[in-house]
Amino acid sequence: MRQPLSRAIDPDAGWLTVVMRLAFLLLLGTSLARYLAHHLYSPLTPWVAALSLALAVGHLSGLSERRPAWLTAVLASWAVLVLMAPSFAWCAVPLVYTVLRALPPRAAIPLVTALTVLVVVSELRLPGGFDPTMLLLPPAVAALATAVFLYMQRQGARQRKLIVDLIRTRRELAAVERRQGALAERERLSVEIHDTLAQGLSSQQMLLQAAERTWRQDPAAALGHVRTAASIAARNLAEARRFVHDLAPADLAERGTLEAALEALADREAAESGLAVRFHLDGPPIPMPAAAQSALLRIAQGALANTREHARAAHASITLSYLGDQAVLDVADDGRGFTPGRSGRGERGEHGERAGGGSRGHGLPAMRARLRQLGGTLTIESAPGEGTVVSAAIPLAGR
Repeated sequence: MRQPLSRAIDPDAGWLTVVMRLAFLLLLGTSLARYLAHHLYSPLTPWVAALSLALAVGHLSGLSERRPAWLTAVLASWAVLVLMAPSFAWCAVPLVYTVLRALPPRAAIPLVTALTVLVVVSELRLPGGFDPTMLLLPPAVAALATAVFLYMQRQGARQRKLIVDLIRTRRELAAVERRQGALAERERLSVEIHDTLAQGLSSQQMLLQAAERTWRQDPAAALGHVRTAASIAARNLAEARRFVHDLAPADLAERGTLEAALEALADREAAESGLAVRFHLDGPPIPMPAAAQSALLRIAQGALANTREHARAAHASITLSYLGDQAVLDVADDGRGFTPGRSGRGERGEHGERAGGGSRGHGLPAMRARLRQLGGTLTIESAPGEGTVVSAAIPLAGR
């Protein structure tokens, strides 16, 4: 399980600890050198040297510095040194940092205060008379170091909390986007159902009602209505089966690659509808995410369905091109074409749009929405009597 960010180790704490340890060793060595220069033949010299060496080794083994036993041993050794040689009081600053880092503020502040009192007492024991600076300087330095450390610690905690909140917000936004995507897909499916099954059922109802009204007066016309309703029912059944099949691109799972799935789609469309469909591959295939493959396959299916139902075309082609940084799918036909986006009224044109605007179909908007989610674009090239080319492009770089 991934460690929560709020408990993550501060990456800057490592080098700061190294600097403080080096500073402590430098101050410890300087204090020892000063003591040896002035008290080389003192009876306490061997004890001071041995205790200094032990303190240096103990401080360097600070991998367990948060353990009370280690901290107690280090501080006790330093306190004894200060009582024997007041010059070792200058090692207090790195020790203050160690205490603040190892203990919570409620325990660290009283201990820092005790260390400061010890430093003041040791400085006042030095020969040369009373020096007011020795009484004021150590508390000022300790207070400043403590305040700065606690401020930075709390600032870091607030920043970590802010980062955690940002990550949580990003996850919530991602969940909202997924829900919005699901709602958009549900809306798309409802529109497609309305344009296929619902319209067919409505037509069947009207035909059957007409057959009921004319059954006795004109049996032949009534029978014609019934046969027409049966034909519509057969087409709706085929449409429902194809629609359910298209919900999950089984061709991708069965064929393994987008190229094979598109080729199978072209062969199946030619066999079922009589429309001559051919598949072309341009360029060596480039791996792409499953979502992109699914989108291109469904766009090809939708474009061919529009061609079959509205274009009155004899030939169609599917071309998949790999252009280095993007994959482009082109579905072209030689149907009657239309004028995309032209205002006014007119007959219902190819791909479910009216030739004069006022789109009734929802295939092209659904294609655009699907591509927009993947950062792609949809381009329509068509003119009355000139056929239509639906071109879908999806970027591959950085995916």
